[in-house]
Amino acid sequence: MPVRAGHATRAPRPRASRPSRGCAAPCQNEGEPGRRAGRVHRSRSLKPRITVITLGVDDLERAVAFYRDGLGLATPGIVGTEFEHGAVAFFQLAGGLRMALWPRSSLAHDSGLAVRRPGAPDASIGHNVPRRGDVDTVMAQAERAGARIVKRAHETFWGGYSGYFQDPDGHLWEVTWNPAWEEEFAEEER
Repeated sequence: MPVRAGHATRAPRPRASRPSRGCAAPCQNEGEPGRRAGRVHRSRSLKPRITVITLGVDDLERAVAFYRDGLGLATPGIVGTEFEHGAVAFFQLAGGLRMALWPRSSLAHDSGLAVRRPGAPDASIGHNVPRRGDVDTVMAQAERAGARIVKRAHETFWGGYSGYFQDPDGHLWEVTWNPAWEEEFAEEER
């Protein structure tokens, strides 16, 4: 590097060896390009929590009626109608999680992606219940509300009991009782 007049030249200082800020423990990705062996990489910006799940719907009023009137979820109703692509309904769920219903066309407009119906199965939303019999109760409630039962409640290979339904917009829900989680539900009810 050329030296400019009036600037002293210094020998470069040796860099102290220090762990990468994004690494905390042995790496699961050893051998990948750009990764050092013996390190675990963690994101500094993504926290392990989800606060809103947004479901794209074809008919917002019908979807609100399904979740509010049919399944009994609380909502202040449709808000944001004064904005183009703004009409949305929020439902407060347990643990600070919210579910939003937003027209597919608005979600597509906002994200820049094409409108499409959910695939089978792109994803499922899990609703875990504290007792085995609650699976049948929730499945019957969903069916009365207009859900399509995809798979009736049944014994699972892992010792639980579950069934699947699709809401009127095709979103897949699994209602599950997991005997390994009974203690967790018991603590919540205390």
